Amino acid sequence: MTQVESPVTPAPTLSSFRRVVVKVGSSLLVDQARGEVKRDWLEALADDIASLHRDGRDVLVVSSGSIALGRTVLKLPRGPLRLEDSQAAAAVGQIALARIWAEVLSARGITAGQILVTLNDTEERRRYLNARATIGRLVEMRAVPVINENDTVATTEIRYGDNDRLAARVATMASADLLVLLSDIDGLYTAPPHENPDARLIPVVPRISAQIEAMAGGAASELSRGGMRTKVEAAKIAVGGGTHMVIADGRPRHPIQRIVDGANCTWFLTPSNPVTARKKWIAGSLEPRGTVHVDAGAARALMRGGSLLPAGVTLVEGAFARGDCVLIRDAGGAEIGRGLVAYDAAEAGQLVGRNSRDIESVLGAPGRAQMIHRDDMALVGD
Repeated sequence: MTQVESPVTPAPTLSSFRRVVVKVGSSLLVDQARGEVKRDWLEALADDIASLHRDGRDVLVVSSGSIALGRTVLKLPRGPLRLEDSQAAAAVGQIALARIWAEVLSARGITAGQILVTLNDTEERRRYLNARATIGRLVEMRAVPVINENDTVATTEIRYGDNDRLAARVATMASADLLVLLSDIDGLYTAPPHENPDARLIPVVPRISAQIEAMAGGAASELSRGGMRTKVEAAKIAVGGGTHMVIADGRPRHPIQRIVDGANCTWFLTPSNPVTARKKWIAGSLEPRGTVHVDAGAARALMRGGSLLPAGVTLVEGAFARGDCVLIRDAGGAEIGRGLVAYDAAEAGQLVGRNSRDIESVLGAPGRAQMIHRDDMALVGD
């Protein structure tokens, strides 16, 4: 009999999280027989999202459904589609999907913003920073970003293929502290429950061991691209980035409220948090491509938690691109930190010692006010 770690660690409560990513799959959102959105279900989910939003939480949505909706409009046959047909269906369906989310959220006083991403947008640092900055600005303005894979341009080689792992990447990119995967099952079981009547739900997974990974099964529905295996893979990405994750049954109405009320689900816990995980990644996992020297005033500002502005920079060295990791050295040459730089070496050199309000006149186009944002920095001793 498979031995499972005893869930001695209590499950968290939803009220303890500040930034929440909610992943919605096609099989939940779209009626498979009719190819239409399950409007009543979506309205109930929107109520749940609005409740989180009213409580002051940042909410992001990762939503599948564009291909499922578009294939109905284009009258494409059921079953696997050729790549070009999938892309055509996505092009039509993305419009419908964005409109539907905008309508249900607007009815609750919330502005929705659409973001389409590919694998490269979360893997390549320059594009990663752009996507992160856009998401950050939207949530600052209390909008709800609705994110989907850009199936109209993503080829087999550069796509995620399932929105579970995409949601995990988005959660870590956005520094979310919770990822909610709404699924067609209420959590991780010791064995596939449709095959083994003795299978038991695992309420809490403190650590993703080899035994936990071995329990994952396959996809359960025609519209779903991933099964429990991809959810466990998503959990590994999430917890590695300091994000807790919960798998819950999304089929009933008000699925998020059901989590609050204690419905069955599986929590994957992380020993870290998004801030410390990101600092660890910057400090230890990236090779520095250059150096930024700062004056004494800037060094003091960084130690107090500030961002690095161009005015405090005295010299830049190296051949780095935007998004690369660079060393930060004080006036005495000592390394005081590392960070992801917002400009390439040539632009950074032009901005040395300049006020942030001069950036547009110097570069000929608007740019980031910070040379290195505090969120993209790890100081010695952090």
